[in-house]
Amino acid sequence: MLIRCGYEIALTCENPTPLVCLLSIHEDFAAAVRGGEAVHTRPNVPTSTYRDLFGNRCRRLVAPPGAFSIWGDCVVEHDGRPDIQHLSGREVPVAALPDDCLSYLMGSRYCETDRLSQIAWDLFGALAPGWARVQAICNFVHAHIRFDYMKASSTRTAFEVFHGRTGVCRDFAHLAVAFCRCLNIPARYVNGYLGDIGVPVVEPMDFSAWIEVYLDGAWYAFDPRNNVPRIGRIPVARGRDAADVPLVNSFGPHVLNAFRVWCDEVRSPVANAARSRSGHSRQ
Repeated sequence: MLIRCGYEIALTCENPTPLVCLLSIHEDFAAAVRGGEAVHTRPNVPTSTYRDLFGNRCRRLVAPPGAFSIWGDCVVEHDGRPDIQHLSGREVPVAALPDDCLSYLMGSRYCETDRLSQIAWDLFGALAPGWARVQAICNFVHAHIRFDYMKASSTRTAFEVFHGRTGVCRDFAHLAVAFCRCLNIPARYVNGYLGDIGVPVVEPMDFSAWIEVYLDGAWYAFDPRNNVPRIGRIPVARGRDAADVPLVNSFGPHVLNAFRVWCDEVRSPVANAARSRSGHSRQ
């Protein structure tokens, strides 16, 4: 299966404004990208890339005063199978975890393990450890939170969404990550593409947030927002929570003028060309 994915983001800046963008396909999928990933800016400005502490590819640039846009597009080869379900997956004792898993046990900006620990143990502590307990967490979060795109908040924490019971995909992810960590299960936040492949189409398209949990020596995707295995999940960036993986980190004021994302199965050259011209838009 081939999946075409990309984005266009348009800004207006008053002054020259440094930006750090986490918009490139994650290195784990780099080998699956057909012909490389195209990235353009308008007006054209120099860019450079580096790897952050979590292994994400970050693009540095300085947006000039006035209108500015960045656009990326690529075709990714995917096996076409839904998310892996390792139902017998076991939790790894903390003492046996690899060093690089330990930071995903700690509290973070949006995942306050100290405030949610007792709640997590009351809800899930009596369940048998392993895949089923992680799935029980996702089932609870999926049922507990009402999705409301109009009430998205960039400052809402896991503790706040637990009590407020309203949020968007990042809030579902934050609460599930926090509950897992409270139970000594490493969990990390993922931002990426998730097109409507094999499910009813939902407009407008956007980047999606889900989680990855460490079981049996490997990381597995869980999605408390959708809570079903999905086809075509393509990671862009991973971190402790959303604070580590902003799509665009702006070091100065700006106005967002336009934002569109596309992620679709490539079915024919004609359909592909139509997607290139139109995409999904959100103003």
